[in-house]
Amino acid sequence: MRAIVVTTFGEPDVLKVAEVAVPEPGAGQVRIKVQAATVNPVDVATRAGALAAFLPELPQYPLGWDAAGTVDALGEGVQDLSLGESVIGLSDWFGTLAGAQAEYIVLNATAVATAPAGVSPAEAATLPLNGLTALQSLDLLNLSEGQSLVVTGAAGAVGGYALQLAARRGLNVYGVAGPEDRDFVTGAGAGFIARTDALGEAVRAVVPGGVDGLLDTAVIGAPALAAVRDGGAYTGVFGPAAPESERAIRVDAVSVQSNADQLAELTFLVESGALTLRVAQTFGLDEAAQAHSLFAKGGTRGRLVLIP
Repeated sequence: MRAIVVTTFGEPDVLKVAEVAVPEPGAGQVRIKVQAATVNPVDVATRAGALAAFLPELPQYPLGWDAAGTVDALGEGVQDLSLGESVIGLSDWFGTLAGAQAEYIVLNATAVATAPAGVSPAEAATLPLNGLTALQSLDLLNLSEGQSLVVTGAAGAVGGYALQLAARRGLNVYGVAGPEDRDFVTGAGAGFIARTDALGEAVRAVVPGGVDGLLDTAVIGAPALAAVRDGGAYTGVFGPAAPESERAIRVDAVSVQSNADQLAELTFLVESGALTLRVAQTFGLDEAAQAHSLFAKGGTRGRLVLIP
């Protein structure tokens, strides 16, 4: 089968479409015929070598964390999924090194759920990694209905899901984004705060005393703590960039994990209209370098998706 791999780290042109063996599902696993796989920041960082210190030494690394497709084969003991069923799934990539940017991927059944009805595979593929990151980050923050939350990078993929999920939980949520994204932020049920280097001042002008929690999808780090009240909570999306605690602020960083039940919850929210799926552009596998180059330019709204 064809799969995106890197054999050396570097610029987008190091990406290769390689012929690799079709994976076979073991007990409790599912093979998915991939119809769409999202390009995420972690893929770009992996390709560039930014995560090399966290990886075993291998001749090549497959890319891709989340995918949408159809069930192609079932391992022993899998009963909740059917051959031919449309599904979404998340690779726990650092543990499995199973790449989704390929014609087939094998995942544990506990990482797979039925895809949302009425959406394209490209749209569905944008949900697992970013939706689970947003949901699990909000769980880490552990805020109660009526408390206040700021989301940095609110117009991004994780940020957008977080706004909608937080508003649904009854939080008073504010999104930090550029002026061109004001309508998106307010449409997601959040108050708008313009992106600024003086984040603490901007937030406290709206929420005197600071917010109860902050989800830092823009990886601002320590300066973002100025927006949080004493004893509040901060959750980041990249552990090494998480700041040291100050003023008794609880600091966490999400380490996203596959979870079929949570994927099913996200699917329900998509089908009910509570979550918005956004695709910026689709590419073939042999156009992966173009997708990475476009990603690097910034300003993309919605995800870039590869179609095997």
